[in-house]
Order: sequence, then structure tokens, then C-alpha cells
Amino acid sequence: MADCEFIKNKEAIIITGSTGIGKSTLASALGHQACSLGYRVLYTHSTKLFAKMKIAKTDGTYLKELAKIERQDLLLIDDFGIQTLDAASRSALMEIMEDRHGKSSTIITSQVPVSSWHEIIGEQTIADAILDRIVHNAHRIEMKGESLRKKKQPKSEEEIILENLKN
Repeated sequence: MADCEFIKNKEAIIITGSTGIGKSTLASALGHQACSLGYRVLYTHSTKLFAKMKIAKTDGTYLKELAKIERQDLLLIDDFGIQTLDAASRSALMEIMEDRHGKSSTIITSQVPVSSWHEIIGEQTIADAILDRIVHNAHRIEMKGESLRKKKQPKSEEEIILENLKN
């Protein structure tokens, strides 16, 4: 993946796994590598993306926002599925994926397994259309293990004392 061939091939990557496991870090690293190779990259958190698209609908900049997203060689959507999509978000996601399908690459990270994305997207027909554009040509990475945040938490005084006693 680090050679960014998936961008040349206009493919998607879906990274799933539990919270804190490193999905966003991996996606960001791929995005950073793509930038260093000269690709245009846009990172966005899913809830912020959909909120921004709703605002753009009301202030008349929706088409401008869609065009900005479409121009990117790589779009990173982080934390997809944190909340179920309403009609406006579902419509925006459909338009984004339609514009990008076969033309550019997308990386999506999610704590939710792909098998549950229909429920998150809602409305079966639109969910089928969106997932058809994302999932079928995507490289899937399912990360497993313990949260990295747990491992990095500062040690308690008791743990430090016990560790020091062992040494």
C-alpha cells in the first residue's frame, strides 16, 4: 500500500477494527505518503464531513464542496459509522461516492464491520448503490488486537513502585 499503487489504480481501502487499534494512524500514514508522492489528499472525519455538507446545502456552496472533494486523488473518511446517516448525509455520501467511483481513491476507517454498513446508511436501495461503489473493488484491512491507547496510558504510582521493586 505504501507505494500508493491503489491510487494509480483508483481503488478504495477499507480499514476496520475496534477503537484505538490504529486505523486512523494507518490511514493517515497512507495519506501522508500519498502527499509526499505528489497526490492531492483530503482527510476528514465522517461526522464533520456530513455536517459540512449540510451547511453547504443551506448556504449555496454544496456543488463547490462536491467539486473540491472530487478533485482529490485520495479522500480519507475517518470513523465512518459513528452515527447512522440521515437523508441529507446519505444523499451527500451517494453523490461523493458516485463522483469518485472509478476516478479516484478513497480510504474509509470504521469501528463497524462492513457487514453492518447497510444499517448505518439506511434506506436499502441507496445503501446498496453506495456500497456497490465502495466495497466491491476495495482492499480490506481488518485490524485486531488491544487498544493502543490502553497500552500508552500512564502508569499508576502503584505500578511504578511494583516495577521498580522488581528491578
